[in-house]
Amino acid sequence: MTPASPPPPGKVAAEQPATMPGIGRRLLCRPAAVVALAFLVVVTAGVLLAPFVAPYAPLTQDLHHILEPPTAAHPLGTDTLGRDVLSRLLHGGVSTLTGVVEALAVLLLVGVSIGVSSGYVRGAYDTVVMRVVDILQSVPVIVVLLVVLSVFADNEFAAMVTLGLLGAPGLIRVLRGSTIVLRDALYIRAARAMGLTELQLVRRHVLPRLVGPVIVQSTLFASSVVLAETGLGYLGFGVQPPDPSWGNMVGEAAGVIGRQAWLLVPSGALIALLVLALGVLGDALRDASTETWAGLPTLRPTRSARATSPAARIPETPDQRASREHTNALLSVRGLTVAFPVHGKLTPVVRDLDLDVRTGQAIGLVGESGCGKTVTAMALLGLLRGGGRIVSGKVFFDGQDLTRLSSSGLRGVRGRGIGLIAQDPIGSLDPAFTIGAQLAEVVRLHEKCSARQARTRAVELLDVVRIPDPAGVAGRHPHQVSGGMAQRVGIALALAGNPRLLIADEPTTALDVTVQAEIFDLLLSLRDDKGMALILVTHDWGVVADACDEAVVMYAGEIVEHSDIEQVFRAPAHPYTAGLLGSNPALVERGGRLNAISGAVPPPGSWPQGCHFQDRCHLVQDACRSASIPLQALSDGRSSRCLRHDEAARLRKVAR
Repeated sequence: MTPASPPPPGKVAAEQPATMPGIGRRLLCRPAAVVALAFLVVVTAGVLLAPFVAPYAPLTQDLHHILEPPTAAHPLGTDTLGRDVLSRLLHGGVSTLTGVVEALAVLLLVGVSIGVSSGYVRGAYDTVVMRVVDILQSVPVIVVLLVVLSVFADNEFAAMVTLGLLGAPGLIRVLRGSTIVLRDALYIRAARAMGLTELQLVRRHVLPRLVGPVIVQSTLFASSVVLAETGLGYLGFGVQPPDPSWGNMVGEAAGVIGRQAWLLVPSGALIALLVLALGVLGDALRDASTETWAGLPTLRPTRSARATSPAARIPETPDQRASREHTNALLSVRGLTVAFPVHGKLTPVVRDLDLDVRTGQAIGLVGESGCGKTVTAMALLGLLRGGGRIVSGKVFFDGQDLTRLSSSGLRGVRGRGIGLIAQDPIGSLDPAFTIGAQLAEVVRLHEKCSARQARTRAVELLDVVRIPDPAGVAGRHPHQVSGGMAQRVGIALALAGNPRLLIADEPTTALDVTVQAEIFDLLLSLRDDKGMALILVTHDWGVVADACDEAVVMYAGEIVEHSDIEQVFRAPAHPYTAGLLGSNPALVERGGRLNAISGAVPPPGSWPQGCHFQDRCHLVQDACRSASIPLQALSDGRSSRCLRHDEAARLRKVAR
């Protein structure tokens, strides 16, 4: 499926269809699938309507016409007792089709529930499930079926339930592997940041992506059930003669193949064609479903925006009120330390971090890759991965200590209180759903409105972030929009819950300069219009200068400088800040020398004792190596983690 090309100049994007053809229409575009579906429908209808459409009763005998080839009276011939083969095939298919339905129901009930939960939950539960799966897959299926039929006296229902249970391990293994990949996808993390519960994530974003594997495994299993059921009938289990079944009809034909070979053709060909049709239809359904997982009807823009509901506020405890009075900040972080397991040992990656963000304020979080900026942002939302966790410190948001909240409590803050703009705009959108569907989902989560109101609000949000033809874009899938438009969609998702604080994690990565300027202009206008606070994670000093009120410089898991924007450019208070400014081409005067910082950021677990920047610093002295350097408050209101902060500005001047 190729992405839709953009409209030519002068054309309105709304001329493109807002929705994609449904799965039924796409299925009908595949001739092989149509033939297979038609064959299955005819066979199923014939079996279900056998008492009405069969030319004879299944046990009616005509001893004067035994083992006859096809005739006008008997279109498929007669058997050893002169019974009409066509009538017996129609009546005998009930046991086979019923067995397929029974076994398939058990397979899906057990396989989907256990496979998805095992891959999503992981841990000890996953280990136990996989050990049981290994054991079941080593069991010979036919032997178990024969034992069950011996114990339950030819009870075919018991055999089909057993077959479904023995087939479930294969589906469990497939779905587990697919779920493990999906649970760590960026769009899953982005949806979690919007406040979706784990059950909602599984239902809306994991299960739709598993439709293809489930369809393929189900059709393959259904084919094997047809063969197993007819095989058991051939061996004399299940439906007993003279009642017909496809299996015992094959057995009867095999006994007289030397006298009349034709008798094997109707039953054998029907079984073979049924298995083939199931396989062809399964492949076609998989392809059609992966192209059109879900969508929205065409969304119509409204002329007036509907008032949005305020974010829910959780009652404060006395401790929370005291915290608010103490810091007077929307977000207040105190002593935050985040650690990840490395070689079985918890290793700090962010240490002793303090940060305040006031309503309407924009903070720029700056530093090289590996300094802990994104980890800090994810820790504020409780979205740490890979076993990471907050080991000490407090995170107060609007008077609530987020480190004390449960998972459900954090979901109440995500999206409503704190919004997140993910680093990868395309990766943060679920490719299985249209843009409007994903926006409407988040709107309904936070505003508790109807589906129609959510669709209307989705279009309004796209209009707020200045997307041309918002109704048309709402009906497209993520691959059908450009990177800049996808970033605007990401901002719209972050705004769906009316957050008071917006965290933008490098929101213009891989975008061209013109689009970057438009995105930051949009963020600043939204901050001014809505009074939101903004934490901007970035490498770009130009962005910090244009968009932020204060700069927070991080190095090797620590804040090394916190300064007003004008002061940080005029006179940096830490050698690392001076080095970053000196190595920024945009800040070097024409004809000047670009001075790169030598060395690299030390990885967590290898931080030196004392100042983390000592091995790359031109101002290092013995005192810098002996003990940790605290973040000191300077007389001009700034903070610096340097013993020689007054000389750091000189390094900036030398670099220039």
